[in-house]
Amino acid sequence: QVQLVESGGGLVQTGGSLRLSCAASGRTFSSLVMGWFRQAPGKEREFVAAISWSGGTTFYTNSVKGRFTISRDNAENTVYLQMNNLKPEDTAVYYCAAASNLSSYQKKTSYEYWGQGTQVTVSS
Repeated sequence: QVQLVESGGGLVQTGGSLRLSCAASGRTFSSLVMGWFRQAPGKEREFVAAISWSGGTTFYTNSVKGRFTISRDNAENTVYLQMNNLKPEDTAVYYCAAASNLSSYQKKTSYEYWGQGTQVTVSS
């Protein structure tokens, strides 16, 4: 079992920045692929970013490329999502997810473990 706890969400103006953190416990963190997803009101949960177990490979959805950066610290069992130049359309609940045997980094069903989510609101 893996427990994931997100933090760092909040209210920010357009163009601002936030850094989300996800602390993991319960299993060897460095063996897990980690991802961030988001869900806006009335919409499906969508993929945002993912990072390989070593941190050497990252993936992003097109809408956040160049603005968001995913990283991890295996010594601290934590994955981060640095979000810059935020836009109102980034408003959503952001979820951290973990996969021990990933089939597709973009698919929700690839991830076995999920956090409770943290709200990000970008005002215009």
